[in-house]
Amino acid sequence: MSTRLGRTLGDLLRRERELRRLTQQDLAALAGVAQTTVARVENGTRNAPLPLVERLFAAMGRQLTVGVEDLDAHVDRRIAEIAARPLAERLTETDIDQFRRHVDGVSHVFDGPTAALLQGAPVPAPGVHVALLWSEAGAITDWLTRKYARRWMDRWQEYRHIPVDPREPYPHRWQTMAGEIHARMCDELPRSIEVRHGEQHYRVVPLAELEIVDAGAAGLLHRYRQVRRAAGADAVTATDGTQPVAG
Repeated sequence: MSTRLGRTLGDLLRRERELRRLTQQDLAALAGVAQTTVARVENGTRNAPLPLVERLFAAMGRQLTVGVEDLDAHVDRRIAEIAARPLAERLTETDIDQFRRHVDGVSHVFDGPTAALLQGAPVPAPGVHVALLWSEAGAITDWLTRKYARRWMDRWQEYRHIPVDPREPYPHRWQTMAGEIHARMCDELPRSIEVRHGEQHYRVVPLAELEIVDAGAAGLLHRYRQVRRAAGADAVTATDGTQPVAG
Protein backbone atom coordinates (compact mmCIF):
# COMPACT_ATOMS: atom_id res chain seq x y z
CA MET A 1 0.00 0.00 0.00
CA SER A 2 1.20 3.57 -0.60
CA THR A 3 2.58 5.75 2.15
CA ARG A 4 -0.49 8.01 1.99
CA LEU A 5 -2.85 5.07 2.16
CA GLY A 6 -0.86 3.63 5.05
CA ARG A 7 -1.23 6.89 7.00
CA THR A 8 -4.93 7.06 6.17
CA LEU A 9 -5.54 3.50 7.39
CA GLY A 10 -3.43 4.19 10.49
CA ASP A 11 -5.47 7.28 11.34
CA LEU A 12 -8.71 5.40 10.74
CA LEU A 13 -7.61 2.50 12.92
CA ARG A 14 -6.64 4.87 15.73
CA ARG A 15 -9.99 6.68 15.58
CA GLU A 16 -11.95 3.41 15.63
CA ARG A 17 -9.89 2.15 18.57
CA GLU A 18 -10.29 5.36 20.57
CA LEU A 19 -14.05 5.44 19.88
CA ARG A 20 -14.22 2.08 21.64
CA ARG A 21 -11.99 3.32 24.48
CA LEU A 22 -9.42 0.63 23.75
CA THR A 23 -5.70 0.98 24.34
CA GLN A 24 -3.23 -0.34 21.80
CA GLN A 25 -2.58 -3.22 24.19
CA ASP A 26 -6.33 -3.98 24.36
CA LEU A 27 -6.64 -4.11 20.57
CA ALA A 28 -3.49 -6.21 20.28
CA ALA A 29 -4.95 -8.77 22.70
CA LEU A 30 -8.25 -8.89 20.78
CA ALA A 31 -6.45 -9.38 17.45
CA GLY A 32 -3.80 -11.76 18.78
CA VAL A 33 -0.83 -9.57 17.80
CA ALA A 34 1.86 -7.60 19.62
CA GLN A 35 1.15 -4.06 20.86
CA THR A 36 4.11 -2.83 18.78
CA THR A 37 2.34 -4.16 15.67
CA VAL A 38 -0.72 -2.03 16.41
CA ALA A 39 1.55 0.98 17.01
CA ARG A 40 3.34 0.50 13.66
CA VAL A 41 0.08 0.27 11.73
CA GLU A 42 -1.35 3.37 13.44
CA ASN A 43 1.85 5.35 12.81
CA GLY A 44 1.67 4.46 9.11
CA THR A 45 5.46 4.51 8.89
CA ARG A 46 5.71 1.04 7.37
CA ASN A 47 3.63 -0.77 4.79
CA ALA A 48 1.36 -3.12 6.74
CA PRO A 49 0.06 -6.27 4.98
CA LEU A 50 -3.61 -5.86 4.09
CA PRO A 51 -4.62 -9.12 5.87
CA LEU A 52 -3.13 -7.71 9.09
CA VAL A 53 -5.03 -4.44 8.71
CA GLU A 54 -8.26 -6.36 8.07
CA ARG A 55 -7.58 -8.51 11.14
CA LEU A 56 -7.22 -5.45 13.37
CA PHE A 57 -10.47 -3.90 12.17
CA ALA A 58 -12.27 -7.26 12.43
CA ALA A 59 -11.20 -7.49 16.09
CA MET A 60 -13.36 -4.38 16.63
CA GLY A 61 -16.26 -5.71 14.57
CA ARG A 62 -15.42 -3.50 11.60
CA GLN A 63 -14.39 -4.10 7.99
CA LEU A 64 -12.73 -2.07 5.26
CA THR A 65 -14.48 -0.87 2.11
CA VAL A 66 -12.78 0.24 -1.10
CA GLY A 67 -13.57 3.21 -3.34
CA VAL A 68 -11.98 5.91 -5.46
CA GLU A 69 -12.16 9.70 -5.29
CA ASP A 70 -10.47 12.85 -6.58
CA LEU A 71 -6.93 13.49 -5.42
CA ASP A 72 -6.86 15.34 -2.07
CA ALA A 73 -10.60 14.78 -1.58
CA HIS A 74 -9.92 12.93 1.68
CA VAL A 75 -7.80 15.84 2.91
CA ASP A 76 -10.45 18.43 1.97
CA ARG A 77 -13.10 16.33 3.70
CA ARG A 78 -11.05 16.13 6.91
CA ILE A 79 -10.35 19.88 6.82
CA ALA A 80 -14.06 20.62 6.40
CA GLU A 81 -14.89 18.26 9.26
CA ILE A 82 -12.49 20.00 11.66
CA ALA A 83 -13.29 23.54 10.46
CA ALA A 84 -17.01 22.95 11.02
CA ARG A 85 -16.40 23.12 14.77
CA PRO A 86 -15.87 26.59 16.31
CA LEU A 87 -12.26 27.38 17.12
CA ALA A 88 -13.16 28.28 20.72
CA GLU A 89 -14.60 24.79 21.16
CA ARG A 90 -11.50 23.14 19.72
CA LEU A 91 -9.26 25.19 22.01
CA THR A 92 -11.11 24.04 25.12
CA GLU A 93 -10.21 20.44 24.25
CA THR A 94 -6.46 21.15 24.39
CA ASP A 95 -3.99 21.60 27.24
CA ILE A 96 -2.99 25.10 26.05
CA ASP A 97 -4.54 27.16 28.84
CA GLN A 98 -3.63 24.56 31.45
CA PHE A 99 -0.01 24.86 30.28
CA ARG A 100 -0.19 28.68 30.43
CA ARG A 101 -1.49 28.58 34.00
CA HIS A 102 1.35 26.37 35.16
CA VAL A 103 4.35 27.51 33.13
CA ASP A 104 6.73 29.82 34.97
CA GLY A 105 10.36 30.72 34.48
CA VAL A 106 10.59 28.92 31.13
CA SER A 107 10.84 30.85 27.85
CA HIS A 108 8.62 29.38 25.15
CA VAL A 109 6.86 29.96 21.85
CA PHE A 110 3.89 27.87 20.76
CA ASP A 111 4.92 25.71 17.81
CA GLY A 112 3.70 22.96 15.48
CA PRO A 113 0.03 21.92 15.59
CA THR A 114 -0.62 24.12 18.66
CA ALA A 115 0.53 27.26 16.83
CA ALA A 116 -1.48 26.22 13.76
CA LEU A 117 -4.63 25.77 15.84
CA LEU A 118 -4.16 29.11 17.61
CA GLN A 119 -4.05 30.74 14.16
CA GLY A 120 -7.28 29.08 13.06
CA ALA A 121 -5.87 26.23 10.96
CA PRO A 122 -8.06 23.10 10.91
CA VAL A 123 -5.51 20.59 12.18
CA PRO A 124 -5.68 18.19 15.16
CA ALA A 125 -3.53 19.52 18.00
CA PRO A 126 -3.17 16.98 20.83
CA GLY A 127 -1.08 18.11 23.78
CA VAL A 128 0.91 21.34 23.69
CA HIS A 129 3.70 21.89 21.17
CA VAL A 130 6.29 24.49 22.15
CA ALA A 131 9.77 25.66 21.18
CA LEU A 132 12.14 25.78 24.19
CA LEU A 133 15.73 26.93 24.68
CA TRP A 134 18.69 24.60 25.18
CA SER A 135 20.28 27.29 27.34
CA GLU A 136 17.38 26.87 29.80
CA ALA A 137 17.66 23.07 30.01
CA GLY A 138 18.36 23.23 33.74
CA ALA A 139 15.35 25.43 34.45
CA ILE A 140 13.19 23.23 32.21
CA THR A 141 14.30 20.14 34.14
CA ASP A 142 13.46 21.80 37.47
CA TRP A 143 10.07 22.90 36.15
CA LEU A 144 9.24 19.44 34.77
CA THR A 145 10.22 17.86 38.07
CA ARG A 146 7.91 20.22 39.99
CA LYS A 147 5.10 19.31 37.57
CA TYR A 148 5.57 15.56 38.22
CA ALA A 149 6.59 14.86 34.63
CA ARG A 150 6.83 11.42 33.08
CA ARG A 151 8.71 11.00 29.82
CA TRP A 152 7.54 9.35 26.60
CA MET A 153 9.27 6.16 25.47
CA ASP A 154 8.81 5.22 21.81
CA ARG A 155 9.82 1.62 22.49
CA TRP A 156 6.87 1.00 24.81
CA GLN A 157 4.55 3.68 23.40
CA GLU A 158 3.86 5.03 26.88
CA TYR A 159 5.05 7.54 29.49
CA ARG A 160 7.51 6.30 32.11
CA HIS A 161 9.35 7.63 35.13
CA ILE A 162 12.76 8.19 33.53
CA PRO A 163 15.07 11.26 33.60
CA VAL A 164 13.16 14.33 32.39
CA ASP A 165 16.20 16.49 31.61
CA PRO A 166 15.92 17.44 27.90
CA ARG A 167 19.65 16.81 27.55
CA GLU A 168 19.05 13.09 28.16
CA PRO A 169 18.74 10.99 24.94
CA TYR A 170 14.96 10.52 25.03
CA PRO A 171 12.08 12.14 23.10
CA HIS A 172 11.27 15.70 24.13
CA ARG A 173 7.76 14.74 25.15
CA TRP A 174 6.41 14.70 28.68
CA GLN A 175 3.12 14.13 30.51
CA THR A 176 2.78 16.65 33.34
CA MET A 177 0.20 18.32 35.57
CA ALA A 178 0.45 21.17 33.04
CA GLY A 179 -0.66 18.83 30.24
CA GLU A 180 1.08 16.76 27.57
CA ILE A 181 4.10 18.67 26.27
CA HIS A 182 5.89 18.16 22.94
CA ALA A 183 9.03 20.32 22.75
CA ARG A 184 11.34 21.45 19.97
CA MET A 185 14.66 22.36 21.59
CA CYS A 186 16.35 25.39 19.98
CA ASP A 187 19.50 27.47 20.37
CA GLU A 188 17.28 30.51 19.79
CA LEU A 189 13.52 30.79 19.94
CA PRO A 190 11.99 30.98 16.44
CA ARG A 191 10.53 34.20 15.07
CA SER A 192 7.05 34.65 16.44
CA ILE A 193 3.92 36.76 16.28
CA GLU A 194 1.25 37.28 18.90
CA VAL A 195 -2.38 36.26 18.47
CA ARG A 196 -5.28 36.99 20.76
CA HIS A 197 -8.32 35.00 21.75
CA GLY A 198 -10.56 37.07 23.97
CA GLU A 199 -8.33 38.50 26.68
CA GLN A 200 -5.60 35.89 26.23
CA HIS A 201 -2.46 36.55 24.19
CA TYR A 202 -0.32 33.75 22.72
CA ARG A 203 3.15 33.96 21.17
CA VAL A 204 3.23 31.62 18.15
CA VAL A 205 5.39 30.67 15.18
CA PRO A 206 3.73 32.26 12.09
CA LEU A 207 1.51 29.91 10.12
CA ALA A 208 3.56 30.28 6.93
CA GLU A 209 6.73 29.14 8.74
CA LEU A 210 5.35 26.20 10.70
CA GLU A 211 6.68 22.68 10.31
CA ILE A 212 4.71 19.74 11.70
CA VAL A 213 6.27 16.31 12.28
CA ASP A 214 3.06 14.27 12.30
CA ALA A 215 2.45 13.31 8.67
CA GLY A 216 -1.35 13.47 8.88
CA ALA A 217 -1.46 16.94 10.45
CA ALA A 218 1.31 18.14 8.12
CA GLY A 219 -0.77 17.07 5.11
CA LEU A 220 -3.77 19.00 6.40
CA LEU A 221 -1.70 22.12 6.99
CA HIS A 222 -0.08 21.88 3.54
CA ARG A 223 -3.48 21.60 1.85
CA TYR A 224 -4.91 24.41 3.99
CA ARG A 225 -2.04 26.69 2.90
CA GLN A 226 -2.63 25.74 -0.75
CA VAL A 227 -6.32 26.63 -0.53
CA ARG A 228 -5.58 29.93 1.24
CA ARG A 229 -2.98 30.90 -1.36
CA ALA A 230 -5.41 30.08 -4.15
CA ALA A 231 -7.98 32.30 -2.45
CA GLY A 232 -5.44 35.11 -2.07
CA ALA A 233 -5.43 34.93 1.74
CA ASP A 234 -2.52 36.23 3.77
CA ALA A 235 -0.67 33.14 5.00
CA VAL A 236 0.11 34.79 8.34
CA THR A 237 -3.26 36.39 9.05
CA ALA A 238 -5.28 34.11 11.30
CA THR A 239 -8.85 33.05 10.67
CA ASP A 240 -11.88 31.78 12.54
CA GLY A 241 -11.96 34.61 15.07
CA THR A 242 -8.24 34.72 15.82
CA GLN A 243 -6.93 38.30 16.07
CA PRO A 244 -3.24 38.83 15.25
CA VAL A 245 -1.45 41.32 17.49
CA ALA A 246 1.63 43.16 16.29
CA GLY A 247 4.79 42.11 18.03
